[in-house]
Parts: sequence; structure tokens; C-alpha cells
Amino acid sequence: MVKWRNHNGAGVIRLRGEEKEKVKGHYSICAIGGMLSAGTAHLAITPLDVVKVNMQVHPIKYNSIASCYTNLLKEQGPSAFWRGSAAKFFGYGAQGGCRFGLYEYFKSLYSSVLGDCNRSLVFFLSSASAEVFANVALCPFEAIKVQVQAQPHFAKGLADGIPKLYASEGIFGFYRGLIPLLGRNLPFSIVMFSTFEHSVDFFYRNVLRRTKEDCSKTQQLGVTCIAGYAAGSFGSFISNPADNIVASLYNKKADSLMLAVKKIGLISLFTRSLPIRIMLVGPVVTLQWFFYDTIKVLSGLPTSGELAIEVEVVGNKE
Repeated sequence: MVKWRNHNGAGVIRLRGEEKEKVKGHYSICAIGGMLSAGTAHLAITPLDVVKVNMQVHPIKYNSIASCYTNLLKEQGPSAFWRGSAAKFFGYGAQGGCRFGLYEYFKSLYSSVLGDCNRSLVFFLSSASAEVFANVALCPFEAIKVQVQAQPHFAKGLADGIPKLYASEGIFGFYRGLIPLLGRNLPFSIVMFSTFEHSVDFFYRNVLRRTKEDCSKTQQLGVTCIAGYAAGSFGSFISNPADNIVASLYNKKADSLMLAVKKIGLISLFTRSLPIRIMLVGPVVTLQWFFYDTIKVLSGLPTSGELAIEVEVVGNKE
């Protein structure tokens, strides 16, 4: 951190990187925090996810959020809204551990190579690299989850879904949707992390006009939630087309990527289930960042997001 005085005599602070305190097991803490935060947050919104998946797979039958909810409740009962909950918890927990833990690792790695000359590039590369590993971990669980939620007679959950899928399709069945899953989550992760980092910087620089060290932990976590919601909302719109393709492929509504795109239609790729997805993704990403940063704070680490731009502290004369 470098301090100097501008021409008005006000204190100016430039932070390079996060200047986070290096504690023992830093990356392990981030991975565990990501795993617990992502798994818990996704588990909490399972009912919304069930509605979203059924609207994607059966768009004619369920043409609105209200009709999907009432019909599922009438046909399958309240338990239908918690189908696939185990797959969500373990699958998105594995994804979250890789996504957050490896993001921190790759950000440190690329920062040492590229320096501070282009922070956006560092955010892009770090999130993309981490997301590849995260999706390989998530894909088998996602294959079970989507089919359990949209096909009531397929399986009850992970325990019977895994052997049934393996018996019918082999190992390929677990990774059928890996390419569209990467197509959904890579852009989402890149946009999410970049938006989050820049939102944190913007908020401290232009709204609070203070550094993290001058804010209470409650204020820091508040900034995390605001930046997290912005990140989730932007990311959900960018990744919605691929999300529709994933649901179509896993439920065998189409046999190939191109056929799925043709069958759904270009406009529907962006608009189908978008409102429910924004309702779903915005809060869940906010919860993830809040839980994640809470775990980091309790472990002795600072909250996420770096300040790499001048912060003018008015009236701080030495």
C-alpha cells in the first residue's frame, strides 16, 4: 500500500492487490468456505430450481411460474419441490470449493505473472481456469439432479440415480452435458467474478470513500452482499441460453447441441425461464458471497474483492 498527498492536501491511498493477510492454509480456507457456502446456498433454493428446470423441460405445460408451482404441487405434492436436493448440495458444494478456492490460487498465480497492469484480464483468466475444474466436479451431480427434478419416475435421488444412469448410459451419461455446462458456467463465472471485483472497488471508492481497514466487518459484509447481487444478476442473463440447452440435453429433448438450439429457438434461448432464473441466481450468489466472506472473516482473512484504484480520504492531513 502506498500513501501520498494530492494537490489539495487530502490523503490519497493506492492499494495494489487485496493486501490480504496471509494466514496458514489460505487456499484451503477459501476452498472449504466456497464448498460450504455454495452447497448451503443452492440447497436453500432447491424449490425455485425445481420450478426453473420444469419450465425449461416442459415449456408448454408449465408456461409461467405460477402454473408450474400449482401444477407440481397438485400432481406430485410438496415433496416434489425438494427433489434433487442432495445432488444440489454435494454437486454445487464441489463446484463451489473449486470455483472459489482455485480462483484465489489462480488470481495469485496470474498476478505474479501479469502484475497489476490489467486487473480485468487477471480476473477473467483466474475465473475461467478455476471454472473448468469446478464444472468437471459438478457435471455428474448435475446430470442426476436435472433428471430427478424433471422426470419423477427416473429416480428418487443420488443413491438410486447414480447406478441407474450408469447402467443405461455408462460414464458418458454423467458428462453428456459437460460442453453446454461449460458454455453456461464459464461466461457466468467470468462475468460474476469480474463484476464482483469491480463492484467492490467502485463501492469503497465512490460510495464509502474509505478503505476496508477503515470499515467495520458488518460494513464490509454489506459491500460483499451488494456486489454479490450485482454479480449474480449480470451473470444469470449471460448464461441463460446455455442453461436452457443443458436442461434440454439431460432430459433428452434433443440429441445434440445444435439440435437443442434449433428446437428451443434463438429468442427462447435468452428469454425462456429468465425471470425465474434471475430470481434464483441473484439471491443464491449473494448468499454464497455472504457465507464465503463470513467464513473468511472468522478464519482471520479479509473479505473478498480488491481495491486497485486511488481512494481519496478527505481531511486526513498528517
